[in-house]
Amino acid sequence: MFDIGFSELVIVAVVALIVIGPERLPKAARTLGHLFGRLQRYVNDVKSDISRELELDELRKLQKQMQTAASDLKSTVEGAARDVETGARDVERQLNEGAADNMPARDADAARMAEPAPLPNEPGGELADAVPAELPRQPSLPGFEKI
Repeated sequence: MFDIGFSELVIVAVVALIVIGPERLPKAARTLGHLFGRLQRYVNDVKSDISRELELDELRKLQKQMQTAASDLKSTVEGAARDVETGARDVERQLNEGAADNMPARDADAARMAEPAPLPNEPGGELADAVPAELPRQPSLPGFEKI
């Protein structure tokens, strides 16, 4: 940093010995050493504070990236959930429409099944009488007739 050679340091030491004197030179050197140590500690503290701030800045950037990625993932999952829910509602609507189309033919069976069946211990009530012999078939989706 400073271009000071050995010969220049010797000149400074001789001038200090002459100006300060041999009695006060050791005390002055000790004081200069303490001041120099404090200066080094201060510089090291400033360096560590700067590096800590840089690390915090990097962590903040990383946190923002993670939050952005999390919000993107959340919106993607919510969109997929909406798509699945819409598809399920469409299938339910189609099944209900198909069931409504076949409803007039099944009105008698539906009315018979809607009546409460007598309990087995009631007079004239048998469990076999409460269940119809053959249940009407549910309308199937196209391509699933064989199942």
